[in-house]
Amino acid sequence: MVFRRKVRRIWRIAASIILVLWTIWTLLDAFVIPRDIIHRSETNETASGLSTSQTEDPGIADDAGDEENVLTEPVITDTSYEDGHISIQIRTMRRLDTDIYIADIVVDNPDLLQTALAGDAFGRNLTDTTSSIAEANNAVLAINGDYYGFRDAGYVMRGGYLYRDLAAYDQDQEDLCIMADGTLEILAEVDYSAQDMADMGARDIFSFGPGLLIDGEITVREGDEVERAQVTNPRTSIGQIAPLHYVFVVSDGRTEESVGLSLLELAQLMQDLGCTTAYNLDGGGSSTIWFNGRVLNKPTTFGEKITERSISDIVYIGE
Repeated sequence: MVFRRKVRRIWRIAASIILVLWTIWTLLDAFVIPRDIIHRSETNETASGLSTSQTEDPGIADDAGDEENVLTEPVITDTSYEDGHISIQIRTMRRLDTDIYIADIVVDNPDLLQTALAGDAFGRNLTDTTSSIAEANNAVLAINGDYYGFRDAGYVMRGGYLYRDLAAYDQDQEDLCIMADGTLEILAEVDYSAQDMADMGARDIFSFGPGLLIDGEITVREGDEVERAQVTNPRTSIGQIAPLHYVFVVSDGRTEESVGLSLLELAQLMQDLGCTTAYNLDGGGSSTIWFNGRVLNKPTTFGEKITERSISDIVYIGE
């Protein structure tokens, strides 16, 4: 009997150790160990991984040689940037007990609205801070993207290359497409395949959402929320006012100073700013706006520490 009890105890201890090791491995595999990596240098930057109907916008002339289009020395202040091709005006708004950071952007070329990946590569658990990715890509202004690496489904296209064509598990998933001409369009994955979006002219596809405004009309309701998110949160949104005229918006939240916004409150704000199209990007601890070398907002996950979260990707303005 004593021998059997010892054997059973040894087996229980061994089983416990195996379970702990398996749990540690599972967590490392899910959140730490990089996998399925595709480096940007290995991709064709002018075409998607599937066939696409366009490689460039025929309506944009190659005028790089025109004297009037030569870059001028930028004029930069703490709240603005002007260089002849890019105009950025930054302001802070206090609304609904929340600090909100608004960047009004006008560019003269759709290629100045760009995207970048952490480590310049696509893959699971490849992350870096918004500021580090922005600096690595010589950005002027940047916000966090959709944190594609936190999910294993949902379309991902960057710079015309389709990295992931597996639809999201959520049948209500809405994607943001940045078209070759710079237009923002919101499309539902249930209605379009990734190839469909590419054929329609998508250059970048973000799978987070939901859409906030379509044709100037609010498309979310009170109580709508991103899965696992709180009712009020730090938020990140991108909107379009007119051709090549955009708005980046980031709100603080989860702190004593800032409550945060609901999706409906964010949509109403984007509508008030004059947007006709607006989309909700990853929020919470990911929400970050970076301008000319510094983070403007107070990014936080739990409100106890103000620090940037490492993420998968950014949207930025840069030459």
